[in-house]
Amino acid sequence: MELYVNPNLKEVPWERLTALFEEVGWGHRPAPDLEKAFRQSTYSCFVYEQQKLVGFGRTVDDGKYYALLVDIVVDPAYQGRGIGATLVNTLKDQLSGYTFITLSAAPGKHAFYEKIGWKRQTSAFMHPVSEKQFKEHCT
Repeated sequence: MELYVNPNLKEVPWERLTALFEEVGWGHRPAPDLEKAFRQSTYSCFVYEQQKLVGFGRTVDDGKYYALLVDIVVDPAYQGRGIGATLVNTLKDQLSGYTFITLSAAPGKHAFYEKIGWKRQTSAFMHPVSEKQFKEHCT
C-alpha cells in the first residue's frame, strides 16, 4: 500500500468525504458544507492511496493559543494501517507554538489517541446539541 498526503483543497473529491462520514457512522454531511468547513480551517490533511481518498482531518483554531483537531476520519477498510496516526501527527505538527491543542475522540476511539501519546483531560465539558450526542459523549 503506497500512501501519500496531499493538503491541496483543489484536488479534494468532496463527495468522497460525504461518503466516508456516512461509512464511519457520523451521518450525512453535504459536500458543499464540507468544502466550506475545510476551506475555513487553518490546516487540513488528506491521505490517499493512489488516487483514492482514504482519510482526512482538519483543525479549528484561533491562530495562536487554542487549537482543536476535528473530523479525523479514516475509511474503515483502511483502519489499523497508521493512517489515523499520520493524520493526527501531521496536523499536530502544524500547530507548533500553540498553548493548548485538543481533540474530542469519537466514541470507542480513546485507546487509539492514548496509544499515540494523547492524554485524557480531567476538566473537559461540552454542551450536547442532541440526545444522541449526550448518550455518546457525556457521563
